[in-house]
Amino acid sequence: MSQSMLNMWISFIGMALLLLSIGLILLSRHKLRGWLAGIVSLLAYLSLILGGIIILYIVFSGPTS
Repeated sequence: MSQSMLNMWISFIGMALLLLSIGLILLSRHKLRGWLAGIVSLLAYLSLILGGIIILYIVFSGPTS
């Protein structure tokens, strides 16, 4: 697998984490209450941070040849 294809799959994982965090934040704010909402929102914010780090890595790693 070439470096370009690997970067593509890594960026897809980062975008999926960002979309997952959106869904989990909406779920925890509108449907859940109590400690379960806290756990789900913590998981959402962790996936948001991890997805953001992955996307920043892909963007700043530059083009591949």
